[in-house]
Amino acid sequence: MTVNSSAIEGREILWFNNTLVIVHLSSATGDDGICVVEHHMPYGDSPPLHVHRQEDEVFHILRGRMRFSIGGIERIAGAGETVIAPKGLPHTFRVDSHEGAHCLTITRGSDFESLLRQMSRPAEELKLPPQAAPTPEAISALTDCCAKNGIDIVGAPLL
Repeated sequence: MTVNSSAIEGREILWFNNTLVIVHLSSATGDDGICVVEHHMPYGDSPPLHVHRQEDEVFHILRGRMRFSIGGIERIAGAGETVIAPKGLPHTFRVDSHEGAHCLTITRGSDFESLLRQMSRPAEELKLPPQAAPTPEAISALTDCCAKNGIDIVGAPLL
């Protein structure tokens, strides 16, 4: 999966775990603290079940299909659909389309954005990073960083 580089000049481009993320709008930009991040994710990608203490998380799917679990209720969403994971509700998702998925994540506040910056590395290319299974050390580091940024890991990724 590669990305159209003409759409991202001047943006922060990062590799976050096995995904490519592009920060289009930082929470520091406006008074309301809105953050818009573009995600390119491989088939099967699934974050651990987690809870945002202070931010709703809005997903707008641009391409692909994603299976969400929000507050114990599962739903599938595809291109053109928008899903909200309200703060305080455990949620996760899984990329179910073999070609991967592409979505925007919108939050109000800096918790999620700070986590991305702290746990990512600069992208070496405009494509997905080399895929790797998380190590116990990486899982521990992610759990600790999430907790410091108002996000609690409460369960496993979707299988």
